[in-house]
Parts: sequence; structure tokens; C-alpha cells
Amino acid sequence: MNKNPIHVIGGGLAGSEAAWQAAEAGVPVVLHEMRPVRGTDAHKTDGLAELVCSNSFRSDDAQTNAVGLLHAEMRLAGSLIMSAGDAHQVPAGGALAVDRDGFSEAVTNKLEAHPLITIQREEVPGLPPADWDQAIIATGPLTAPGLAQSIAEVTGADALAFFDAIAPIVHFDTIDMDICWFQSRYDKVGPGGTGKDYINCPMDKEQYLAFVGALLEGQKTEFKQWEGTPYFDGCLPIEIMAERGVETLRHGPMKPMGLTNAHNPSVKAYAVVQLRQDNALGTLYNMVGFQTKLKHAEQVRVFRTIPGLEDAEFARLGGLHRNTYINSPTLLDHSLQLKSRPGLRFAGQITGCEGYVESAAIGLLAGRFAAAERLGHAPALPPITTAFGALLNHITGGHIVSDDEPGKRSFQPMNVNFGLFPPVEAPKSEGKRLRGKDKTVAKRRAVTSRALADCREWLGLPSRAEAAE
Repeated sequence: MNKNPIHVIGGGLAGSEAAWQAAEAGVPVVLHEMRPVRGTDAHKTDGLAELVCSNSFRSDDAQTNAVGLLHAEMRLAGSLIMSAGDAHQVPAGGALAVDRDGFSEAVTNKLEAHPLITIQREEVPGLPPADWDQAIIATGPLTAPGLAQSIAEVTGADALAFFDAIAPIVHFDTIDMDICWFQSRYDKVGPGGTGKDYINCPMDKEQYLAFVGALLEGQKTEFKQWEGTPYFDGCLPIEIMAERGVETLRHGPMKPMGLTNAHNPSVKAYAVVQLRQDNALGTLYNMVGFQTKLKHAEQVRVFRTIPGLEDAEFARLGGLHRNTYINSPTLLDHSLQLKSRPGLRFAGQITGCEGYVESAAIGLLAGRFAAAERLGHAPALPPITTAFGALLNHITGGHIVSDDEPGKRSFQPMNVNFGLFPPVEAPKSEGKRLRGKDKTVAKRRAVTSRALADCREWLGLPSRAEAAE
């Protein structure tokens, strides 16, 4: 066996999980963490897997919630992050919340005690040297400037984002197509398009003025002091545009020109909200030009006043914040390996995922893939029907490339959600078709049941029925 270690750069949730998975596979690991040699603007301790924001891993419901499903798959895969989270759980209803100090201490102790893991407290100022033939960069949104610059140089000037302008994303099956219609402005056929590439939500003047008022009055989040205020005209939050004048939005992202309401052709809309397909499966649509600093609850309230979105369910809500991440679909292969440098992988938020659990899950996959290669095996990719596979597919190529908005990155970070999974038919109940919420719950249960069965098979575990015998 080749005993050269795998080098993991970054001791957050993704790096800690990657190191654990590789070591558990029997491969030596060197985990490099720059704290306390060099601190960050967000971390307060030198503990590994420190939680710098919330202490919640969100829903633990593995039957009807996508992140709860990811929890379950990670537990099946022997996740260090999940075992530490379970051991240090605090009351939080249906969510998994943890004692942040106890959680970080548990992860740190486990990694320090592992016989195949060496922890080096040092900054890695640039890309791994050539003799680190298997390495994982898991440095997150607060990557040190020197390493960030090296990543930018090797990936290209446009491949590394430092500020993330996020527009909300809506589940397609929650859009009311009796009100909305498909059409590109002036029926223009773009690359790979049909002339009907957008969903259009019409507003009359009264609805538009009420919407602008709600934007101006809505509660906003503030930038952290170390983030700065990265507004530039290419991605102004919609509420900032609204502050520039009541007509600004209808001459910008909400302009009605070149559109005819398929349901009422004789009535011209005063303003139009457009949504564009966001993933190859066609299950998610993003709200074009709607990056925002509105608080999440305010976004749901305000955006559901848009005609056709009254019952919208959001796969992701909008935001604008500092978030260092690479353009993974163009740079990484399906095993998270940099296409231009075999053996170098990325993991965690820097790949373009959101959330503690998602970051750890991508670290888990990167650690397993690197260990497999070190042991002379081809990495076994998780099925797209699993939460692991759905999230990995989004990061490495499941999105839709956009060519019609100059300067806008088409790939943006996302939490795991059911819109990333291949669709399933909702099972019938005693021969009757389910509707509304009952149909949604049934579909989610079908997705999670399929996912857990496929995950067990991928991991080489017995099925639930076999395990019960």
C-alpha cells in the first residue's frame, strides 16, 4: 500500500469530515489548520469544526425533509460530524441543534486521537506542493488571502467569487401556471432555448406599487463589518434599486416589454417578474434579478404577493454576502477533483454548497474519493437519487448555464433540497390521486425511501429488511 498521506487543508466541518473518512478507510492523513497561528474575522476559538453562526443542523426529519435525509445518509456512512452532533444535541424541536463548544471539542478530540491523523497548526499560503499528490482544499468562505489568490490563479480570474449575490429559487410545481406563462422577451431564442425559456408573472400598476412599497418597508439584514458593502451595478439588491425611484424596477428586472400574457393577450402587464430554469431536471426556477438583503421571513411574505407565486415554496432564499467559492461545474470532475490538476480536490462551502451539513457531506465524499484513489480504486460515485448524489450533481454540473446576463455567474451555492432529486410519481392512496399537501408529503416520502435504499446499496450495507432479520 502507498503510505503517502492525504493532505487536508482546513479544519472546519468539511475538512474534519474529509480527514476522518480517509483515515477510517485506512489512509494516513495530515490535517492542516491555520488557527491559532492565523485567525479569521469570524472564528473565536482554535477548535476544529467550530460553528461560527447558528448551532442548528436544521431538520432531522429523514422522511419528508431533504436535509434530514442527508443527516440519515451521513449517519449510514459513519460521519464524524453527525456522531458528534448527536452526542451533543440540545433541545430544538424537530431540528438537530448542538452545544457548539461540546460539539467542536468532541470533533477535535476524535481527530487528535485517531492513529492515522496528524494535525498541523500552520497556514498553507498557496496551493499544495507537487509532492502532495492527494490533497483536499476545504478552507470555506474565509479562505486566507494567499491561498485564495493561488486558487484564483490556477482556476482563472472569473472562477472564484468573493461575494455571493443570490436570487431566490422556487420549486416549479408550486408556481400557478394558470396565472403565469412561458415566454422569452420578444420570443427571442437564445442558445439552447425555445423562445419560451422564462416563466412570467404579471402585475398591474396597483400590484406593482404595493410590491415596491413592501420591498422598501421590509426588514433587511446588515453586512458584517468585515464584509464591507460590495454593491455594484451588476447585482444590486432589488430593494436598493427600488430606493432609486418607484419606476426603477419596471425599467430593470421587472420590465414588461416584449411580453404578451398568454392567458389575457389584450391586457398589457404594468410589470413582470421573470423566472428562469435553474437546473437540468427542470424542477427549480430562479427569480431573475432578485438578489436581496431582505430577511428570509420577509422574502417569503413579500414574494408571495407576486401573482402566480401565492403558494410558492422556496428551495433557496436570496442574499448577498461574502462567500469565497469556485465555479465548480466548470472546474471539477464528478469526484470533486480539479480537472487541470489530478489529485487535488475541493470540499465544503468553497465548492458552492450552503449549510453546515451540506459542507460536511461534501467533505465526506471528498475524503472517500481521495482514499479510494490512494488505495488504487476508482472513486465510487453516489447515485443521483441519494441526497449525497443530488448535492454532488448540483455542484459538479446539474445547473443551467446562463449566457444572457453579462457578468452574472450562473452557478451559485445552494442547500440540499428536493428540487435537486430526480422526480418520482406520487403514490396513489387506495387507487385515488393525492392532491395538495398530501401529494407533496407522499412524493417526499417516496424520494427519501428510494434515497435511503440506494444509499445503503452504494455503501455496501444490508437493506433495512435484511438488517431487521
